Amino acid sequence: MLMHSYPVSCRQLVRSALNTPRSHTYKAFYATIQSLRKAPLAEVDDVPSDNDFILSILRANASSRDAKPYFASFSPRLRPTPALPQNDESIPIEFRAEPLPVTEHPKVSPLIASIIDPVVRRTALVKIQGPFNQVQLDSIARGMVYLEKLGLVSVIVIENDDIQRGEQDSRSVVVEDTMRLVSCLEKHGARSRPVLGAVVRLGPRPGDTDLEQECIPPEAHTFPSDLVPIRSALRSGEIPVIPPFALDSFCRSVRIDANDVIGALARGMVEAGSQSSSSSVDASTDASIEASGEVDLIPLRLMIINREGGVPSYARNGFPHLLINLDSESKHIRETFHESWRHTHKTALSNLALAKTCLTYMPSTSSAVMVSHRSQSSLIGNLITNRPAVSSSLPHALLQGNRKLTPHTPTLIRRGLPIRVVRTVEDIDRYKMNALLEQSFGRTLEDADYYDRLKYTLDFVIIAGDYAGAAIVTNESSSDLSQPISYLDKFAVLPSHQGDGTVDFLWVALHDESYGLGHPFSANPNGGKEGQGEGRDLVWRSRANNPVNKWYFERSSGHVRMGDWVLFWCDAEKRLKIEQGRRGRAGLSYVEDWEEGRLTSWVDVIQKIPSCWKK
Repeated sequence: MLMHSYPVSCRQLVRSALNTPRSHTYKAFYATIQSLRKAPLAEVDDVPSDNDFILSILRANASSRDAKPYFASFSPRLRPTPALPQNDESIPIEFRAEPLPVTEHPKVSPLIASIIDPVVRRTALVKIQGPFNQVQLDSIARGMVYLEKLGLVSVIVIENDDIQRGEQDSRSVVVEDTMRLVSCLEKHGARSRPVLGAVVRLGPRPGDTDLEQECIPPEAHTFPSDLVPIRSALRSGEIPVIPPFALDSFCRSVRIDANDVIGALARGMVEAGSQSSSSSVDASTDASIEASGEVDLIPLRLMIINREGGVPSYARNGFPHLLINLDSESKHIRETFHESWRHTHKTALSNLALAKTCLTYMPSTSSAVMVSHRSQSSLIGNLITNRPAVSSSLPHALLQGNRKLTPHTPTLIRRGLPIRVVRTVEDIDRYKMNALLEQSFGRTLEDADYYDRLKYTLDFVIIAGDYAGAAIVTNESSSDLSQPISYLDKFAVLPSHQGDGTVDFLWVALHDESYGLGHPFSANPNGGKEGQGEGRDLVWRSRANNPVNKWYFERSSGHVRMGDWVLFWCDAEKRLKIEQGRRGRAGLSYVEDWEEGRLTSWVDVIQKIPSCWKK
């Protein structure tokens, strides 16, 4: 889907990119300890093939819109082209040099060019939560190598859940696990370096207080000088692999929880990377990074690779959450975590707390992903699109029958936004709502007429964050129906928040408050009805040429054309569930009694709703 239409062979492009030798400006300050591992076997079959790499990218199934976050982080910046020399009119034509013939090369898609030759290289914090056997470790290493080819260099921290801290030989076992992973990475074509010295210090950071923390702070900290071994490895084109060691107050290297090491590194790397960016001159930061061989130290991703998979969800019968809004869901997830999951997913909640800690320090565009070692290839799709493997806002019936949803489906975690519900026009900040609607739709609002109409028809408004997104639902009267029509009047997200999960967060909240109401999995604490009540059919309209209609088609129960508009609706899910249970194997008929005549009434009412935009 991404590459097949271009005249240049993808294999040739990728192979030429992969065979290009790397240039390194700085030499490593710390030598790799070769005596602790065996030399990798030089078997051709061990090195990931170009075909596997291409297929992994194609499986991401990313459109140009989906890949925008990847372009923004990794693609080369446009540079001014030198002006062509002009002919000197004072020189006679017969003495002018003939222009050299220009050889036309096949045009390469910007998507292909940026993927196979990323200029800006970013870092990811990776927790490898073992133990793993050799086959599993090879699979994980292959995924790390693919990510490096795409520009994301991993800073890996090792953990072994089967060896408790304080046990005999626990330190040597962790070191051995570190060296095994280093050998696997090198066997698959990457350069790697074990960083066996402690890069963090035990205890909270001096000067920190509990009141200043938005999350549970790690029991370790680091300073810029402690990150020299990591910087050295990255400058030399090597993937650093770090055991969970820390310096105590007596300067002894002791084993601690890997979560504390990763939390300290997340904060330290963000601070060190920010200082490097601020100290650079006004010249292009990307150009200076490329010229110096530096890698952007601010982590773009947090990846937790384990044997459990993602965070189990009560709404999906124990299958993993697809997308988590930490700001509004983390407390509810802990409260609804089944006791049986504490045995099957022992570290799910601690890893969720780790993600919240790290994302507090990392940029707002960063995300975390929890994934089983069986789904390491999904990390490439997450890197390119920064979206979950399956959208969490799809109807539950589709998700339950989706083959992509398995016990090993990754969980994508974002810092997210708070979600709240208001039910009166007086509770709406008109200035912020106007700005949201006008930026989202690109039109000017007739605000006086619009809010006058809402005073009589408003049912509720769902607001994401500080008006980063909103869903406005009204009650539209119909003489042919026993109750008003639940009409989605506006669904808007700021352009700056499109692609960061806000759309899915908002639609899930809309589902829980309208057509999904009454189901146990709709009892989310967003300030609304929290699952109590009866769901109602939700109806809305969209212009026939609206590019968002494809997204609406996937989430609606049905649609019908009405002139220049398309009418969409979502059936109340609880009513459908009850009807299906009553009929048993007979199933639902094509037109139920409660469906007769409703489309005619909907069309008659909805097409008469006046426009709220200035002409």
